Amino acid sequence: MNETTVAAISTPNAPGGIGIIRISGSEALSITDRVFRPVSGAKLAGSPGYRAYFGSVEYGGEKIDEAVCLVFRAPNSYTGEDVAEINCHGGLYITKQVLRAVLEAGAEPAGPGEFTKRAFLNGKRDLASAESVMAFISASGKEAAAAALNTMDGKLSGRIAACRDRITGVCASLSAWVDYPDEEIEEISADEIRRTFTEVRAELEEIIHRYDSGKAFTQGVDTVIVGKPNVGKSAVMNMLSGYDRSIVTDIAGTTRDVVEERITLGGIILNVADTAGMRETENIVENIGVNLAEKRLSRASLVLAVFDGSSPLTDEDRAVAGKCRDKIKIALLNKSDLPSAAEREEIKKEFDNVIEISALTGEGFPELEKTVSKLLSAGDFDPNSACLTGERQRACCLEAVRHLEEGIAALDGGMTLDAVNVCADCAVDSLLELTGEKATDTVVNEIFSRFCVGK
Repeated sequence: MNETTVAAISTPNAPGGIGIIRISGSEALSITDRVFRPVSGAKLAGSPGYRAYFGSVEYGGEKIDEAVCLVFRAPNSYTGEDVAEINCHGGLYITKQVLRAVLEAGAEPAGPGEFTKRAFLNGKRDLASAESVMAFISASGKEAAAAALNTMDGKLSGRIAACRDRITGVCASLSAWVDYPDEEIEEISADEIRRTFTEVRAELEEIIHRYDSGKAFTQGVDTVIVGKPNVGKSAVMNMLSGYDRSIVTDIAGTTRDVVEERITLGGIILNVADTAGMRETENIVENIGVNLAEKRLSRASLVLAVFDGSSPLTDEDRAVAGKCRDKIKIALLNKSDLPSAAEREEIKKEFDNVIEISALTGEGFPELEKTVSKLLSAGDFDPNSACLTGERQRACCLEAVRHLEEGIAALDGGMTLDAVNVCADCAVDSLLELTGEKATDTVVNEIFSRFCVGK
């Protein structure tokens, strides 16, 4: 358990109805007693915990706010330590004043993610569960929140532990047979080892596949809106985001920079970039915008190519279509509220998915939503199953799969069981790193450095 007692504001840095200052550590209650006065006259240090006290917060000998203080006792708290949470009025000034009073009373400022890090170090959560806390906070949709919540509840850790235990069983049998040759210990068969390694590998590969197919829900898909100038790209951006995110005018080349927005479309998160119109230009500033658009197009996972459905195709349109080849893409024939003039059959030669829309009226939006869901295989994602929440966890699974494959290759190559056992041990270590039992201090510190302060 940590010797220091830390404190931080656990609510957003914005005005609100309530501001929460969390204090955790062995001195949490005695420090809070120096600034919080319950109307009952009780001392928080003597509280049995799981109580709420109404009173006032004092700073510099003056009352600065009325508040409610919640008391939690170790080990049954979020961090596993004694915890006090002062719930004051949520004005920015008042909340910061209460925190200042707590710090001057003896607490130290908490670092990013320090409360959750203490929960991990005190055995309240394993590392996979702890990582999912930030995924849950940043979830932008129902599926992402459900996936993160299941990981917080230990569904992923349970699946990983089951895989680890099966490999550990093989290790134990091999070690006993190798270390005690004079004992009558039945040798585990190569077929049994191979079957165990193959089944565990398939289990881990399924978890990895689920993470890859679920990125659209949990992390978002990098999406770019492209097209020649004045076809309505910015209007499409505004239609997707639901408000005037991009400037819309009749002047070609209005958009010069990349305008970005994170939106949710049919439960799928899209990290959308509205780019400058693609065309040959001698304008230095506009040309920079065109180059940025082409760079974003090159690394996008989904392309929304916009064409003016009310005008015949131009060479600039054809150039845009050519740059979208080998991409997951949708052609949007904008301005469907006007008389049609674009050569649809020519566009369909370049795009398997062509949707007529009106960014002005919203026509075509439901079809776009369905098409995006289909292209990104949204139906393959089950947020109620065990889900990885980040690339670190994915890398640990991939490493375990690699060691299992090496173990199978060692068996098939007729190598000694000692060599097979080494592969099995390495696979177990990779899974232990995923859940945190063997994670280095550097890895742990890096994970929690990405958390917000107060969580």
